[in-house]
Amino acid sequence: MIVAEAVGAVLAAAGVRAAFGVVGSGNFHVTNALARHGVRFVAARHEGGAATMADAYARMTGEVAVVSVHQGPGLTNAVTGIAEAAKSRTPLVVLAGEATDARSNFHIDQDAAVRAVGAVPMRVTGPARARQETLEAFRVARDERRTVVLNLPLDVQAAEAATPDEEGLDLAAGAVATPDGKGLDLAAGADAGRKGLDSAVEGERGREEGVSAPSALPAPAVAEVEALRRLLGEAARPVFVAGRGARHARRELEELAERTGALLATSAVAKGLFRGSPWDLDVSGGFATPLAAELIRGADLVVGWGCALNMWTTRHGSLIGPGAKVAQVDLDRDVTGRHVYADLGVVGDVAEVARALTDPGATRSGYRSPELAGRIRAEGRWRAVPYQDESGGGRIDPRTLTAGLDDLLPAERIVATDSGNFMGYPAMFLDVPDEQGFCFTQAFQAIGLGLATAIGAAVARPDRLPVAALGDGGAFMGIAELETVVRLGLPMVVVVYDDEAYGAEVHHFGPHGHPLETVRFPPADLAAIARGYGFAAVTVTRADDLAGVADWIGGPRDRPLLVHAKVTGERPAWWLEEAFKGH
Repeated sequence: MIVAEAVGAVLAAAGVRAAFGVVGSGNFHVTNALARHGVRFVAARHEGGAATMADAYARMTGEVAVVSVHQGPGLTNAVTGIAEAAKSRTPLVVLAGEATDARSNFHIDQDAAVRAVGAVPMRVTGPARARQETLEAFRVARDERRTVVLNLPLDVQAAEAATPDEEGLDLAAGAVATPDGKGLDLAAGADAGRKGLDSAVEGERGREEGVSAPSALPAPAVAEVEALRRLLGEAARPVFVAGRGARHARRELEELAERTGALLATSAVAKGLFRGSPWDLDVSGGFATPLAAELIRGADLVVGWGCALNMWTTRHGSLIGPGAKVAQVDLDRDVTGRHVYADLGVVGDVAEVARALTDPGATRSGYRSPELAGRIRAEGRWRAVPYQDESGGGRIDPRTLTAGLDDLLPAERIVATDSGNFMGYPAMFLDVPDEQGFCFTQAFQAIGLGLATAIGAAVARPDRLPVAALGDGGAFMGIAELETVVRLGLPMVVVVYDDEAYGAEVHHFGPHGHPLETVRFPPADLAAIARGYGFAAVTVTRADDLAGVADWIGGPRDRPLLVHAKVTGERPAWWLEEAFKGH
């Protein structure tokens, strides 16, 4: 067995179930080894798409996913997706061929390239320890929630690998020592993969187990937990804001909120976590409804649970009311106070800290009242906020478009949205059943990732209808992956909000009189382009045109559907107006 084959075999043994990539000579053998040992390989049309697909898959399953790319340009093509995953602390292992000969056209300093975007560079250094070094890369990705780029030098890949016995590994026993002495439980890795699969199809159980906590969690300090207990005891109007690090802890947070009278909100990436609770304010920050913003701003204690409380989640800090105290619970000490001043930081797993704080013998009303519950029911979603429909002149108001789609599409859906002026409409007007219904790869704020995000989410959750929401700019950036959707047979709905411009730039610079020729584009028939890839397609310029979407939903859905929506673009979205206030 050559080293490349050993790397693929050991990752499969560790529990990897899905890999995404573009195959070239430098990753041909390792990719085939993954597939031969039972790992599903999804071929993308661009390495950037492959990295984002893997990122989305890992977010939706809680598993370590693999990306496989060619040396040099294969890696650089993937860098934007790798940066997004690294910023989001997504557990990925990127297998990258590496040309170590400086005379090669493929040669670059791959360590420096990936370190620059926040990923962890590692390397298989030789045949004697190839499995050990691969397992260590897997352990760092899984247990430290990091995006690891495992460089595979071409000459090392081709060498004959040492046997597991020669490396001192007993793979059959399911547990091995890793180079740092921390060890890796292969059975736990495989079990995590099984749990991710079970979670994807078992409703409530999926809510509890869909995102696994790391293997080794730091025990929260008693003094920090007690300090948070005092803050909760003193608060009359507490609000919990849960982020990605809390997606496994709905039950614990709801129980603690019940005892303390807290209202519940999420960051955008955890949208849907508290769906169904009468105290769910939905998303905090730029996407917040007027009612949610009012209530969060009125809190006297805001607790961020696995949430950075960054400028987007707090509207540049404006949602933290005067005199309000702030606490943060996170596995990473450095998160505390990074974006807004925090009175207290508690280091620990969200679920464990919440359990430690829950006193079954004490219940306070806190922020909660029957009157407030009524307001949340009546005003707590953007669908309930009145607006003046601005459709006309051959264009549809994006709010009218999205509300119509929300009514038509099945409730069991998974929504992935790209970045741009349009993004608040699908994010907030398309409801989702739970936190597994929304996939948001926006830590790097890159446009062009939305379609690949939807593909990765669809592979992770085949039981739900995948919905990709794109602007025209992002659609054209990722358009090659339309072929991937068709090839995989995904029953996806792709909605393109087309204002024939980079809308955010139009609304940012236009009011100041700057020329906009560089950010406006001529009309393009995206429906015709989609049909060329094998999609069904409808063009929507008014509400009545959504009948074509209804026809597709009621039909065999044997082809994916692209909705080319020509949307109004005279004014910026509400969330963009809020963002501009911070500049």
